Formats: sequence, C-alpha cells, structure tokens
Amino acid sequence: MVNQEDFTKRLRKLLRYYDLSASAFADRIGVQRSSISHLLTGRNKPSLEFVLKVNDTFPEVDLYWLLKGEGTFPAASSETDAHIARTQSPPKKTQNIKIGGNHKSVDKIIIFHSDGSFKIYGGD
Repeated sequence: MVNQEDFTKRLRKLLRYYDLSASAFADRIGVQRSSISHLLTGRNKPSLEFVLKVNDTFPEVDLYWLLKGEGTFPAASSETDAHIARTQSPPKKTQNIKIGGNHKSVDKIIIFHSDGSFKIYGGD
C-alpha cells in the first residue's frame, strides 16, 4: 500500500529536482493539472496510470522509490556514474566538456547524499 503523505513528499522532490511547477509537470507527463494538485494536497491517491506516465516521461525515476521510498532517486545509470557523482567536486563555473564526441555545456550539477539530502551547484 502506498503511504499518501510519503508519496506526496517524493512527488514534491521530483518537482524540485526537475525545477517544474505542478502545472508544468502535469503538462509534461500528460495528465490534467488538477490531478497533480489533488495528489499534492492528499485528496487523491496516485493511480497506476499516473505512476506509469511519470516512469515513461522520466525513466530515471525508480518505481520502487516513487511508490514505497525504497531505492534511489535519480536512479544511477551505472555504478561508475554514481561513484563519480559522489566523489567529484563540481566545477566553479560553466565548462564545456566533451561527451560522446559532442561538446556540451554543463549548466547544473546536483549531488545526492545517502541521507536523501542534496546540493545543487550552478543553474542560477
């Protein structure tokens, strides 16, 4: 059974992580804006359809984490990526880096700690 209050906290964490308003999040996953509002206020419980739409739109969201708070968010694409995210110090300014043959600019780095807290660098 999904704990309504805990689910709401995790949903709010998703909104902060993706820097989306409730309305923008609803538009992005393809649900009515009121459904997000009802979930955030505790009026409604999440439907299976809602959870699957979140997972389809944001595949890095672990279903067990979203529903039960077990696992991690965001799900690391590999142990190496998770280790790098934990150990590297963030750049002091935007840097151009080469990723898979393409030069891309880093706008924001988010480091998640094992206690569930996180620190955002950049993206000002």
